[in-house]
Amino acid sequence: MIGGFFDRYSAGWSEADLVWFETLLDEDDVDVMAWALKTQETPPHHDGPHMELMQRLDYVDIPR
Repeated sequence: MIGGFFDRYSAGWSEADLVWFETLLDEDDVDVMAWALKTQETPPHHDGPHMELMQRLDYVDIPR
């Protein structure tokens, strides 16, 4: 999930955007998934436009 998000959106990121992503990678995968699925409140330091993109889940291929 995190790799798909990075692949989809990171091409135009600034240095600050990359720092946000690097801090996200320091979190437990279970927590990141819960924030993306909106089953757990996103901490303020990760909340914002990038997390809103992550919560769209449009970068995940779901087999039908």
